[in-house]
Amino acid sequence: MGRRMIGQEVADPKGLVRESYRIEGITAPECRSIFIDWALSLAPGVDPREAMRVLIASYALDTPDHPMSRVLSEGLTEAPAPRRRGGRAGRLGPQA
Repeated sequence: MGRRMIGQEVADPKGLVRESYRIEGITAPECRSIFIDWALSLAPGVDPREAMRVLIASYALDTPDHPMSRVLSEGLTEAPAPRRRGGRAGRLGPQA
């Protein structure tokens, strides 16, 4: 089953990311906060990774040094696999 392409209106329903690119002097922490709000505003069923790709194509390619461009790019990177820390070894440490 192929990926369904989404438009900018679906990718940024409240225009939060669009507006972040218009804020003069915006910082990376502010962009991360906006990113969280943006993620929570996506409609159910919208793939956040696909939405990020749309936003990168719409804004980040023209402004790669903008803090939101970095936040969006980081959002697409794979998180490291969680490591199990439970059990006896987790409680006693590596010397046990």
